[in-house]
Amino acid sequence: MPPVFRFAPSPNGYLHLGHALSALLNFEAARASGGRFLLRIEDIDGARSRADYEAAIYEDLAWLGIAWEQPVRRQSEHMSVYGEAVQRLQQAGLVYPAFESRADITRLVAERERQGPWPRDPDGAPLYPGAARTMDADARAALITSDAPYALRLDTAAAVARTGPLSWQEQGTGPAGETGTMVATPERWGDVIVARKETPTSYHLSVVIDDALQGVTHVIRGQDLFWSTSVHRLLQGLLDLPAPLYRHHPLVRDEHGRKLSKSTHATSLRALRAAGLTADDIRARIGLPRA
Repeated sequence: MPPVFRFAPSPNGYLHLGHALSALLNFEAARASGGRFLLRIEDIDGARSRADYEAAIYEDLAWLGIAWEQPVRRQSEHMSVYGEAVQRLQQAGLVYPAFESRADITRLVAERERQGPWPRDPDGAPLYPGAARTMDADARAALITSDAPYALRLDTAAAVARTGPLSWQEQGTGPAGETGTMVATPERWGDVIVARKETPTSYHLSVVIDDALQGVTHVIRGQDLFWSTSVHRLLQGLLDLPAPLYRHHPLVRDEHGRKLSKSTHATSLRALRAAGLTADDIRARIGLPRA
């Protein structure tokens, strides 16, 4: 079977140079290996996803000379598949509802930190500080009946106990040059969210399900997602999903050394094209040879 690569952007803003690097690396790896290249639209966030951003993704990729198989998988069209996976985790007793708002979590972390530093995940966010995992069953049922909002969190300690040690094969490098056989450490993330009451999935859950269903064999993405692979390997182990080979590439950074991000309004490919740059100019900016 030929190798399968994918590029999976979210339509919540315009693509920037970092996206161009990931897309081109995947497309060219597929072409060099005689493999397949898939485009997936990760639009589970209905509040932020927009049709015009999705249309711009297609336009920008075509301008870069990238072609992809049809049809494009759009996550919003497959929510029932993710919901079935959540049910499996629930039936195994591996998820629990947590009812704290973001403001509640901020307050709880501040209370914990009065006693000393509170642990944080590899992205720098504080680990979940609540006690919902051990909440009285009647109190939990009452909150659910009251229609209170909640997030479904993975009981990571129980999940790790079920899967045992996990690892992945890294063909690129991590932020500190890590490569080769990597030991997964999902416990560093605490009890991550796998779904919400109003959305039956999360990025972590949907990405591993889609990679498996689409037969993805190679995942090439930025180093900012290197340690997220630990969570992905845990979910793959729990759901009996295959593990692709992973390759994490260095990030494209701005003049201040910060990674490019939609949230920081990094200059878009659309704006660079309007300023007169060519697709070859983009390749040169991200360190790839001209076509």
